[in-house]
Amino acid sequence: MPLSGIRLLAQNVKNNISKVIVGKESVIDHLLIALIASGHVLLEDVPGTGKTMLAKAMAKSLRCSCKRIQFTPDLLPSDLSGINYYNQKEGEFQFRPGPVFTNILLADEINRATPRTQSSLLECMEERQVSIDGETRTLSRPFMVIATQNPVENQGTFPLPEAQLDRFLLKVRMGYPSREHGVDILKRFKHDNPLDTLESVADAEELIAAQKAYSQVNVHDDLLDYVVQLVERTRSHPDVALGASPRGSQSLLKAVQVHAILQGRDYVLPDDIKAMAKPVLAHRLLLKHATRLKENAAEAVVDQLLREMPVPTETVAKNG
Repeated sequence: MPLSGIRLLAQNVKNNISKVIVGKESVIDHLLIALIASGHVLLEDVPGTGKTMLAKAMAKSLRCSCKRIQFTPDLLPSDLSGINYYNQKEGEFQFRPGPVFTNILLADEINRATPRTQSSLLECMEERQVSIDGETRTLSRPFMVIATQNPVENQGTFPLPEAQLDRFLLKVRMGYPSREHGVDILKRFKHDNPLDTLESVADAEELIAAQKAYSQVNVHDDLLDYVVQLVERTRSHPDVALGASPRGSQSLLKAVQVHAILQGRDYVLPDDIKAMAKPVLAHRLLLKHATRLKENAAEAVVDQLLREMPVPTETVAKNG
């Protein structure tokens, strides 16, 4: 698939999702970036802001299967992956697949499950496979986890460990709609739910082709060095106890390549890196206790590093 085809695919899907989701263009862009880059997304916001509807609208737009899991403290790993059960009629053990065997998995309120259950998603997210009773089963492609969590309510929750957070390509906040968009939502949902009549504009095969082709975007060596420097400086920042890992560097590179495509370019500019640095890196930073209590402290750290670091010239970037 040519890069122009990826941009057209993303634009068609975005326009289709916008028939359901009002005023969240940047959030939709971020989800599309993660989807094309074969990544996963952590959606954080209070209930009722449209997180579940956004995931369903994306799956429907791409003619992909979508399954939702409500995470609770009593949820077991086998409830996600599936089990081998004894079929008395057939006289043998058979595998009953769990909800992870889908294209888009909506993990609702993921931080309500125990660490044991949360960790069962690690293999799925990183290796796109599940190991059950010594047998490894490959998940379908494409596969994407959209996990939601409520940042306000902490009672009965289990914070995601750093290893789990590092598996998410992006962390995105939905935010409340403006008054104008709030009125549009009421008008749109006044008589029926537009999700019920939403048509598909692409399919899984097209998406898989886009996932294989986006890496053709040119990235100058100076920009690669800029990405690595940015990630390295998160590790030495005085307010950070644990900085981003090399996986963070790779994730940022993938995200900026897709971001460049959505902007109509086949090469990366420093602006692409600046646009994607916070959603890719902020949730990977483990802050020191005093700093952790400040609102949006991790995003502020990334902002500070971007301001202080010298930026490669645009001319050099285009010659990549």
